[in-house]
Amino acid sequence: MIPLGKRIRQFRENRGLSQEALAKLLGVSRPTLSLIESGERKVCADEIKKLADIFNSSVDAFFDEAKDPRIVISESGADYRAMPDEIRIDIPRKNLAKFKEALLYILGKVGAKPNVGETVLYKLLYFMDFDYYEQYEEQLIGATYKKNKYGPTPLEFRKVAERMIEAGELQKLPNKYFNYPQTKYLPLRNPELSLLNGREIGVIDRVLERLSDMTASQISEYSHGDVPWLSTEEGGVIRYESVFYRTPAYSMRPKDAGVS
Repeated sequence: MIPLGKRIRQFRENRGLSQEALAKLLGVSRPTLSLIESGERKVCADEIKKLADIFNSSVDAFFDEAKDPRIVISESGADYRAMPDEIRIDIPRKNLAKFKEALLYILGKVGAKPNVGETVLYKLLYFMDFDYYEQYEEQLIGATYKKNKYGPTPLEFRKVAERMIEAGELQKLPNKYFNYPQTKYLPLRNPELSLLNGREIGVIDRVLERLSDMTASQISEYSHGDVPWLSTEEGGVIRYESVFYRTPAYSMRPKDAGVS
């Protein structure tokens, strides 16, 4: 079993956080966090719970690596057998390509805004996907969204972003926004718009116009009022079909359409 302090350091480094940034989120000094990670200072139960919230993980994951499953993204039809500690997500090749181009399009329009970091991006993608599904009963990129304390999280995002960074399509930058740690992504090429049709771009643009000026806390709180999030158990995958039961405040369908 990996020592608790080392696991905390692994979580921190995997999320691209400095010791100073994590210490601030945890409410301790940087030297104290250094002692925790080196195993020289014990972690109390409240701190473990807070760390689980920070990393959108379970408390068990800090004590057992198998409880923190690895995300494996494969194109549909690929011959791959997932291990017990992995979550396999199949994405059709065209959707994976669309994910990349949609992300580049979003970042090209709002990525430079100071409020737009990873958390805001997650929610923009969620509303883009679910708004499109509600209106057209088809998936746009069809990402897999998990419910956690901070709102919907696309499980594929980090793996897709890693691939794009390796390919020189995306840049990842540590940043601060109002003295809070923030992970920013900036595009390194223009999107291939031929992979996005007019109504897909229209939905993306309307989501950006409506929500891209929100801070991470504002857009997270806003997502908590949406029926798909409300109707999902903590840690569960949010079902696209639940979008048809949205309240009028969130629904993108014509007000006289009703629920089918």
